[in-house]
Amino acid sequence: MLPSLKAALALLSLLQLISSKPLTTTSPKLKLSEITHRIQQLNSGVQVPCNDTRVAQVAFTDRKLSDQELLCQAATALTQVKKCEKDYEPFIVNLKSLHGQTSCSLSNENEIYLRNFLPELGNFTQGMYRRLAMLAAQ
Repeated sequence: MLPSLKAALALLSLLQLISSKPLTTTSPKLKLSEITHRIQQLNSGVQVPCNDTRVAQVAFTDRKLSDQELLCQAATALTQVKKCEKDYEPFIVNLKSLHGQTSCSLSNENEIYLRNFLPELGNFTQGMYRRLAMLAAQ
């Protein structure tokens, strides 16, 4: 029983290590998929980390803004979450690598709770994933 217990602990430690690492994929489709998946994981938990934190609202449905601008705004909004910075760092890293901009404009005039922001971000990234998949299929 002792060897199986050691193996179980080793596996648990490995899983914890892997889940704490920032996302390192290179494909935009994979990055979008992983962002969506991580949001689903956070939402399936007991409580979203720092769910009562207010962040700037991103107008994901604004057709006048490019996808890169919206991704940049989402990354900027998430950088406002200082208390749970480690939980959201993988999102920020991937969002920044997807938009490729150094800065963007984001008004703090309208704010939204993080627990409401994450599903909006998930819907947006899932939509981008689908559009990329359709373009690749053509």
